[in-house]
Amino acid sequence: MAIGDRYKTGQISPANAYYSWDGYTDGTYSPSPTYEENKIKLENGETFPPINSCDKGAYWKMTSYA
Repeated sequence: MAIGDRYKTGQISPANAYYSWDGYTDGTYSPSPTYEENKIKLENGETFPPINSCDKGAYWKMTSYA
């Protein structure tokens, strides 16, 4: 688990960290998530969420440790 590692909806967060949206699991990048959905903070053991505004699975990139 390092800054820049990529995770997808349904996986478990390996650390207390901040993540930013990095595309959808279907290979698309639109529609864009809402502002609130673009960056998330997860605790170790929490599950990566989908983008609820468009009901799509997402990729998440670790940006920093919390």
